Amino acid sequence: MTEVGYAESRDGTVVGYETIGDGPPMVLVHGAAVDRRCWAPVLPRLAEHFTVHVMDRRGRGHSAREGGPYAVEREGEDIAAVVEAAGRDVFLVGHSYGAVCSLYAAVATDAIGRLVLYEPPITTPWREAASPELLERLRGLAGVEDYDRLLETVFRDVIGLSQRQVDALRGARRFWAAHLGNAPPLVRESESVPRIEDCARFAPIRVPVRLLVGEASPPYQRPTADALARVLTGAEVVELPGQGHMAMTADPDLFVKALTTFAG
Repeated sequence: MTEVGYAESRDGTVVGYETIGDGPPMVLVHGAAVDRRCWAPVLPRLAEHFTVHVMDRRGRGHSAREGGPYAVEREGEDIAAVVEAAGRDVFLVGHSYGAVCSLYAAVATDAIGRLVLYEPPITTPWREAASPELLERLRGLAGVEDYDRLLETVFRDVIGLSQRQVDALRGARRFWAAHLGNAPPLVRESESVPRIEDCARFAPIRVPVRLLVGEASPPYQRPTADALARVLTGAEVVELPGQGHMAMTADPDLFVKALTTFAG
């Protein structure tokens, strides 16, 4: 049975999450353009092993009420609040932009026991996650509330999905309609993607870290993960065979195995 809980972040933002399962505590953090519902394909399997807390990041779902101005550091504090409500030695899993936010959480609380980061967007010398020109385009689409094109542009030009993959998502009409409501925060999140040189702030993280990369993801993802692994002491990079950016949907069993084998 799923229960809804709430945690208060440092700036007063109320962060909502749903809890299911029985076992050691786990917190799941979704990426951009989606919300807690993106984890639905893996929840039944994870709930067999963990007490899973599936949060909505600020501005979405159960976490619509924000208590202060936006900064990615505040997102880290939001996650830290949920982690601390979940208990100690928490297994934190972040996907895409949620993985970036999870890095900030890992320096904001000592309640995290291990950390999985699945393809966090980071600007590197070989790939700028969001160029000034792209950010200006996103701001323009948000300004006229063209959330359909905004969502498409973020999926394709920020996250790195192919046009074919984007068209497939749009063809899933229920998915697309549900996530149009998540489009307004996308500009501020795209503006907050860190540069690899800024990631030195995460060097104090001393918990086990596994970086997941899809074998079929864009070729810049592996060197980005390798660069981040060099910053995080003892981090390991694991490729997901045949997968891209959304293995939790495309191959739930494989994704769950990648987590449970890391849990030990």
